[in-house]
Amino acid sequence: MSQRQVLQVFELYQNARTRFVQMVAEQATRPQNIETLQNAGIMSLLRPLLLDVVPTIQQTAALALGRLANYNDDLAEAVVKGDILPQLVYSLAEQNCVYKKAAAFVLRAVGKHSPQLAQATVDCGALDSLVICLEDFDPGVKEAAAWALAYIARHNAELSQAVVDAGAVPLLVLCIQEPEIALKRIAASALSDISKHSPELAQTVVDVGAIAHLAQMILNPDEKLKQQVLSALSHIAKHSVDLAEMVVEAEIFPVVLTCLKDKDDFVKKNACTLIREIAKHTPELSQLIVNAGGVAAVIDCIGSCKGNIRLPGIMMLGYVAAHSENLAMAVIISKGVPQLSDCLSEEPEDHIKAAAAWALGQVGRHTPEHARAVAITNTLPVLLALYMSSESSEDLQVKSKKAIKNIIQKCTYLPALEPFLYDAPPNILKYVAGQFSKVLPHDSKARRLFVTSGGLKKIQEIKAEPGSILQEYINNINSCYPEEIVRYYSPGYSDILLQRVDSYQPLAN
Repeated sequence: MSQRQVLQVFELYQNARTRFVQMVAEQATRPQNIETLQNAGIMSLLRPLLLDVVPTIQQTAALALGRLANYNDDLAEAVVKGDILPQLVYSLAEQNCVYKKAAAFVLRAVGKHSPQLAQATVDCGALDSLVICLEDFDPGVKEAAAWALAYIARHNAELSQAVVDAGAVPLLVLCIQEPEIALKRIAASALSDISKHSPELAQTVVDVGAIAHLAQMILNPDEKLKQQVLSALSHIAKHSVDLAEMVVEAEIFPVVLTCLKDKDDFVKKNACTLIREIAKHTPELSQLIVNAGGVAAVIDCIGSCKGNIRLPGIMMLGYVAAHSENLAMAVIISKGVPQLSDCLSEEPEDHIKAAAAWALGQVGRHTPEHARAVAITNTLPVLLALYMSSESSEDLQVKSKKAIKNIIQKCTYLPALEPFLYDAPPNILKYVAGQFSKVLPHDSKARRLFVTSGGLKKIQEIKAEPGSILQEYINNINSCYPEEIVRYYSPGYSDILLQRVDSYQPLAN
């Protein structure tokens, strides 16, 4: 056998290995092939190829493993049990940039499924190697490492802390300053995932100057980057007044309001979320948003979208209105109540209806003027129907009841309350009767209208428990009228009159 024939055997073997990993990597992109590959024992066949002498075989084997692990947690678990991770981590420091990207992809694919699998990547020393990759000259390697770190950090505070302790945050802030948009996106996403868990983690992101760099990118034309930037700022601002004020001091207003008109729904949603997270903390921060035109802009945004995209804006209006009479009046003046009423009536999802009910309750609970502004939009009957519907979720029923109670207890606009005399259950009726008992003694016009509209007659038909608050309110209402008028509208009085007619003997001429 000649030397050429001997070498040809090796060449055939190399070609076969190359073709094998390429085919597996290709087949792993199709979900229908995954189970067959798994049953054929693909993990144990790919593992030795990670140490192959041919770099392209190593890289393609890593890519195939990443695609398999990405598919479900069983395959990711198989990567962990196959003792593959330490080998990948070692290679991150030693190999070329193509292999580093593939290895980081495997770590990301394993870590994304659960905190346990993410912890397995941490336990094998992945974080230090991934952080070193953030300093690589190749933007693709940095991007792959940032992806993996983001997927590990997003699970919980402990894993995020591990990412912070490995020194990732300052390097991620440098990455958002790089020219490559894809790298900016994932670095912002990683900072968002770290910040979301606790005030302490958010503070570590703030301490390295992240806010100023994130704020500068709010107007970047790339939609996905804007989504991540707004998300990161939201997660920082949500934890405390101090952090929210630091975000505001980066001069995000009025710039962020332009995002509420963006063509991308998720940019709108994240912008509303950011404004909500700032508004919820203090009346002063809410007033700042009002002064910048934020309330009117959010109301317009709610009107321009549907479904879950609306939710943060609805909640933001509720938080602003909850702080004070003046702030609730700012929501009313900006025509927020009709918009919230539309959400209550139009949205099919109960959790969005519940948020709208809560927000309307916050607007209407301050003074009679606030309550009237809600009542005249015909919102109260809708809230009552949602409260009494067996199809409404428990949360929607609770929030509708609370909103009705908040609004009715301040409402002196009697035409809006009168329908409740006919439809409301006793636990709501007592609040309605209470308002009539407060207003009627001081308003002669209202007393007359109450009689002619049938309200007084209806009050007499209510069967209240003797000695109850409802009975007390009914007595107070009745005391506003002459005794014979009350008797006239009492049930059965017409029968008594007919009996008197029957028994009456006219005087004979």
